[in-house]
Amino acid sequence: MNGADRKRGGVLPRSEALRRALRWLSDEGRHDPGAVEEACRRFDLSPADEEFLLSQTRLLRGEDPG
Repeated sequence: MNGADRKRGGVLPRSEALRRALRWLSDEGRHDPGAVEEACRRFDLSPADEEFLLSQTRLLRGEDPG
């Protein structure tokens, strides 16, 4: 993560597919488990990527990410 990303508090995805999934979720304006499931199918994400997305959507909704 570079300095600019740290200042924004951003998290850099590990793969291009995950970046695309994050962009798709943002463009769709959906941050729920169903949207994450759809993104995982669309972008062929791993179970670890799905868990990452689920934790991020919980944070966006103000829920405990654990």
